[in-house]
Amino acid sequence: MWGDLSVAALDRLYFGREDAERDVTDGLLREGFLPTAAFRAALSGRKMLIIGRKGSGKSAICMRLMEGGAHTGGGRAGAGHTGGGRAGGSQAGGALLITPDDAAGDEIRRFELQGLAGDTAKSLIWRYVFAVHAARHLTAHAKDAHGRKEPDSVKALRRFLKQNDEEAVLPGGRLGDRLTQSARGLQTSLSLEAFGVRAAMDLVPAGSEGARAARQLELVEHGVARAFADLGCADAHAPLLLLVDQLEQVWSAEADSNSMVIGLLLAAKHAAGAYGRALRCLLFLRSDIYDSLLFGEGDKFRGDEVRIAWTEPALRELARTRAQASVGDALGGADLDDTRLWQELFPPTVAGEPTPTYLFTRSLPRPRDAIQFLNLCRDTAADQCHDRIEEADVLQATWQFSEWKLKDLVQEYLIAHPFLERLYPLFQNTGYTVTRGVLGNRLEEAAPTLRRLFPAYAESLDLTGVVDTLFAVGFLGVRRGHDVVYGGGGELPVQPHESEFHVHPCFREALGATSPIDLRRYEPGVVASRIGSGNVGYAHFPSRSFGDREYALLDDVTRSCRSVLRQAGRAVDLGHDVRDEITEQVSRVLADATDAQDRLRHNEYVDVVEHVLTVASYFTTLSAQLQATGLDGALGTDGVGHRIDDEARRLRRLAGGASGSSSGA
Repeated sequence: MWGDLSVAALDRLYFGREDAERDVTDGLLREGFLPTAAFRAALSGRKMLIIGRKGSGKSAICMRLMEGGAHTGGGRAGAGHTGGGRAGGSQAGGALLITPDDAAGDEIRRFELQGLAGDTAKSLIWRYVFAVHAARHLTAHAKDAHGRKEPDSVKALRRFLKQNDEEAVLPGGRLGDRLTQSARGLQTSLSLEAFGVRAAMDLVPAGSEGARAARQLELVEHGVARAFADLGCADAHAPLLLLVDQLEQVWSAEADSNSMVIGLLLAAKHAAGAYGRALRCLLFLRSDIYDSLLFGEGDKFRGDEVRIAWTEPALRELARTRAQASVGDALGGADLDDTRLWQELFPPTVAGEPTPTYLFTRSLPRPRDAIQFLNLCRDTAADQCHDRIEEADVLQATWQFSEWKLKDLVQEYLIAHPFLERLYPLFQNTGYTVTRGVLGNRLEEAAPTLRRLFPAYAESLDLTGVVDTLFAVGFLGVRRGHDVVYGGGGELPVQPHESEFHVHPCFREALGATSPIDLRRYEPGVVASRIGSGNVGYAHFPSRSFGDREYALLDDVTRSCRSVLRQAGRAVDLGHDVRDEITEQVSRVLADATDAQDRLRHNEYVDVVEHVLTVASYFTTLSAQLQATGLDGALGTDGVGHRIDDEARRLRRLAGGASGSSSGA
């Protein structure tokens, strides 16, 4: 144990900021960054599309690439796009960040060219953005990185930028303002004298607006490519990185927004051919945006994709890395290993589960959620003036975190699924396991209101549409074999034959859905059935004949409980959590019957007939609740609910049968 060090370590313990932009400046992104397969694929150049849901670490990868590949020649180019600082290694190609603001997004969405389809037209303006960024970079980069006489091709780029008012903007300038001017140039005429062309109209004199714009752009791209070649950039150093991030800030679920993203993909693919190894585009896209795109050339990008996926071990290592970076010298030079983090700063277990498993199964599998949950546990412990995080702190934080995530999910998908919050009541204050049939019944009652409030989404508000949506956003999981698979990460969609769904553990506390099925808890009735205010002894009647029947009836209760437990154990299709819930309640009945027998042996009065009838009544209720969930018969089991009902009827019959009878049907 650390002793007094644990107090200092807890004071310093911090897992960083939730957003990469702040985490890189005042958080732990530099020291606490965990290189992932997606990061390595982006760094190596094997992949161009970094895809992940919100909070999965796309921007963290982007920020790390900016830090590692930036060059002083880039500088800060304004609020719309940013150049980085000096590269980590010598002769770096540089990195430029392009983050469209509202004005830029609006300009690209509205951009059209006569004679070209919308996707193609929007790809041209993206290509022009890339070419101008590369040209600005080269005019500063040539002297700084190559240190020789400036080639004519670079001088031509400088003249082109000046003639078209595309020189680097001052801080505070906006990409949208520039794009408005650039769009006009493509739609009418750019100044191309720097490349030996007097007027753009001379390029395609009788061509369409789209053809003329494409020819102008080809000339600009050729000028940029020639400058790269004259400087020998492809062989001298790493490529220039153009990083496009935060596109979701300007996206909406409209056709022109999708066309804007498709145009970006086409432009990035084109740039790879136009500039060769001298320049690379990396696009950081939210998975729900990328997966919503439908276009003819979509299959050509499969090899460029890498999806960010986080596992519990990876999140666990991320937590340890960030904790180590934060506590620093509070450990006296020692490393913060798993044992110290999860045994000494955190409690070893929470609610009977290893603490990391408890935490990371109750958050969506992404760094942002993990960081928020871990920081909340730490803050809760600090508020309670604890010198380490205790189990009670984690349990208290769980409810608050669940509330956050339920609200955050609505905001994350507000554009694509504005009706999401209205679906939550279908799952409130009930079991977190629900069948297709039961969900259909609940939805049938809510459907008229939903369709009235969201008429544009009426086709998505039937049972299939609701299940598909809730699975896609990660709210629901589907039972597949002995496992529950949660959506939100590119998993196989819900199939028509799949009928059992589970609310994600992240949302259960806030919904009041903490049990697998909504079963009434069995409350032992022995104490309530005793006469008077205390025990009544019968030591002077040790051989009373009525005791034989009482023992026999309690044996029948025991036999019924064990029969139900065996039936539940064989019903593997129910799923372990449902079986555990049934087992827990029936085991309470069994323990109560055993306690009643012990009290009889000690000559305490027990109203056995009343006890048996109480058990029978509870079994009837339990059977009805289980069958109402649709889980029992729907999964082709041997009928646990029916077995419980049979035992309830048998116990009622025995309680009213002849003295000493212990037989049962």
